[in-house]
Amino acid sequence: MHIIKHFFTITKHRLLVMKYCFKAGLYKQGLLHDLSKYSFTEFFRGAKYYQGSKSPIGEERRKRGYSLAWLHHKGRNKHHPEYWVDLDLETNTYRPIVMPDKYIAESFCDHLAASKIYNAKNFTLQKVLDYYYLKEKLFIPMHEETKTKFEKLLQIYADEGEKAVFKYIKKNMRHKK
Repeated sequence: MHIIKHFFTITKHRLLVMKYCFKAGLYKQGLLHDLSKYSFTEFFRGAKYYQGSKSPIGEERRKRGYSLAWLHHKGRNKHHPEYWVDLDLETNTYRPIVMPDKYIAESFCDHLAASKIYNAKNFTLQKVLDYYYLKEKLFIPMHEETKTKFEKLLQIYADEGEKAVFKYIKKNMRHKK
């Protein structure tokens, strides 16, 4: 059990997301980001399955077949696309619905911070892009409109850098529903 290391990792991540959210003008979201990680359900599983270089959620899944920490986390944090999945009454199947822009922006901040935290020694712009395009794009249930907007943020970041992407978010995504 790695209580101290896990605490420092999640706190470092939260502070970096907060910094990015503040740059994007998302002050309330920055302050409230990932507070559920300090709950009993998430924190102690995170400490138990702590990896250091990647999220403990994957390790919990490998050992248990599922992750209680993830199920708890995604149901309480609107910046995760999985939060925005609901039952379509016409087809009686679950489908993604459109995320509000401010949560897409927070998701980008979260994605960027996680890439920097877990790749601290060898962080590159390509790591941010690869993680999404190779590990998430085909597997995360995300509405096409949400996906398009999220990928636009990644593209602005790749082409023009951090300053430009946060300027774009401030101008275009902070207050839209």
